[in-house]
Amino acid sequence: MPPSPPRTPLLPRPTKARFKAGQFTLDSDTRLRVTPGAEPAAQLLRTLLAPATGLPLPPAADGQVVLALDTALTGLGGEGYGLTIGPRSVLLRARTVTGLLRGVQTVRQLLPVQALSASPRHGVPWTLPCADITDVPRLPWRGAMLDVARHFQPLSYLLRYVDLLALHKINVFHLHLTDDQGWRMPVAAYPKLTEIGGHRSRSMTGPTGDRYDGTPHGGAYTRAELVRLVDHAAARGITVMPEIEMPGHARAAVAAYPHLGNRPERTLDVWTRWGVCDTTLGVHEEVFDFCRTVLEEVMDVFPSPYLHIGGDECPTTEWERSPAARARAREAGLPGPAALHGWFLGRVGTFLTRQGRRPVGWAETGTELPEDFTVMAWRDPAHALEAARRGHDVINSHHRATYLDYPRSAGPDEPPGQPGGVVGLRDVHGHDPVPGAASPEAAARVLGTQAHLWTEYAATPARIEYLTYPRLCALADRSWSGPTTWTDFSSRLAGHTARLDALEVSRHP
Repeated sequence: MPPSPPRTPLLPRPTKARFKAGQFTLDSDTRLRVTPGAEPAAQLLRTLLAPATGLPLPPAADGQVVLALDTALTGLGGEGYGLTIGPRSVLLRARTVTGLLRGVQTVRQLLPVQALSASPRHGVPWTLPCADITDVPRLPWRGAMLDVARHFQPLSYLLRYVDLLALHKINVFHLHLTDDQGWRMPVAAYPKLTEIGGHRSRSMTGPTGDRYDGTPHGGAYTRAELVRLVDHAAARGITVMPEIEMPGHARAAVAAYPHLGNRPERTLDVWTRWGVCDTTLGVHEEVFDFCRTVLEEVMDVFPSPYLHIGGDECPTTEWERSPAARARAREAGLPGPAALHGWFLGRVGTFLTRQGRRPVGWAETGTELPEDFTVMAWRDPAHALEAARRGHDVINSHHRATYLDYPRSAGPDEPPGQPGGVVGLRDVHGHDPVPGAASPEAAARVLGTQAHLWTEYAATPARIEYLTYPRLCALADRSWSGPTTWTDFSSRLAGHTARLDALEVSRHP
């Protein structure tokens, strides 16, 4: 009799997987043998399986399930793992703890789908199919961005969001914390950022026109909540990269502290519209003191080596009208106020690099960011290639393949989304982050890709998940596994949706 395939195929697809006859059963007698340094993976396995299975999985020197760190496994890199399942034992090996954490998610997918439930499931045999799996990701950056500036989400949902990312082996959670419509992170030296900047009086109800809901919206995290989020993500092998927008998308900050803007005499509200606001930070020294103070606190909370400072969609109208900004441009030897954009980002980027961090910015052309920036290219696929050729590290995030706020279809039953296009499941699956025309040197500069969800049209967790899944599954599969046929992916996704349903994910059909 040929060996049985897994109950539902794995997603992302492993690099190599061979399934054999037989199975291993986890039960109340199952023990874990954990080598030194592998304890975080054992703890994650217990945490994930306990709600549904109730299995304690205690440690034992002769445990049947072995979690082993082995620094000699250099071929597995920083995230790869090897998993061997036999009828009497299971061996999960990796060179790093992160690799073990990825393997734990594979074990979780191989169990009956009821293992993903948040409540006890009795009478289910917790079996794993016998298999030999070796798995190494294609790309080192596999991210997902959630915008909490437009619509604030509680910490409880962010923790769930991270759990779902981990199941799909996403390794970067890009948290968009500030924008024109809200500031969500506390900064001790500037309490009004959340007291004033964290609240707006109403919100637009459509992409255009002057229709508003008349309902105040607000919210901000405490420092302790953000630290908890970082720790929760790290325990699952995920880095939380914060984003603090500057010098544009700064209306909430200027509403809280008018002296940071170009017209300190005026009082502004936190913006209630969607789109691009022309309010920008000024370019006087007080503004750079503010930026340094904010970023120092951000770095204290978020240990991520990368820190996103926005940088795109920055109208220069206010600088062109400001005598102080025009004088600053002349003092800096710039051709005009428009050049203050790159000059501003250069100053902030230099500050971050001196602190040992790597600045990340949105790129609208592929050529406008200072050379020490990691480029997040979103407007055009050509921009990613251009930036890589210039020597930037690149995250290729073309909006027509990775922006999940666009509707998935043009059907009449599709809820409202970002206007101007559709991003279907096939669009996400077909996006290759590495441009086909890239030289080997340029291709090596492409770190990976990520999905983005701007929340103008996603106010609730259910709506966020409906927009995210299963499209994020396609991005996760492509970035971890590399190119796959549509038939292969869709057949595995058909089985994987049972896992999403077990997790009560509000997903697109």
